[in-house]
Amino acid sequence: MKHDKFYINGAWVEPSGRSMFDLVNPATEQVFASVRLGDAEDVDRAVRSARKAFETFQHTSKAERVALLRRVADAFEAREPDLLRLLSQEMGAPVGMKGHTQSALSALRQAAVTLEAYEFETRMGKDIVRREAIGVCGLITAWNWPLQLLCIKLGSALAAGCTVVVKPSEYTPLSTLMGGEILEDAGVPAGVFNVVVGDGPTV
Repeated sequence: MKHDKFYINGAWVEPSGRSMFDLVNPATEQVFASVRLGDAEDVDRAVRSARKAFETFQHTSKAERVALLRRVADAFEAREPDLLRLLSQEMGAPVGMKGHTQSALSALRQAAVTLEAYEFETRMGKDIVRREAIGVCGLITAWNWPLQLLCIKLGSALAAGCTVVVKPSEYTPLSTLMGGEILEDAGVPAGVFNVVVGDGPTV
């Protein structure tokens, strides 16, 4: 199975990078898929997309982002069987090891709960302290708990009003690529979530 598209600006696009990377199931030691590796041009395109989306997304209300996080969590839960199959192949983990998916869902749902109670503006004497979204966040995830790490970082970024470019480990990228489909189903605006696969030194 070949995965040769990246999720950028709400669409599956042809990467600039040309190299392919084989994915090996650690349980069988067999190649089960290959994925395209990106380059600096792919990163730049994803960051441009996220910066453009940030212009609007940073101004969404707290209530809008709470609702979005809950839709994202529901969309992830609806695809749990698919995610478990992918994680089993990527990591060699038992297909019923729901700790991977349940911890990811918990992170997204907790982000919504935390955001709902969070005050972005507080008064200190005569002064007001206002916490604002910082901009585009680069989310890097490791191979050993890819979905939970994605959702912990993603939940916090979306809650704050930031847009993201995700670089998953090249050894376990498929669950993150499926995240593009899931977030699209949840109605996340184009450019808010972008995925570029690649190795560490390049991407």
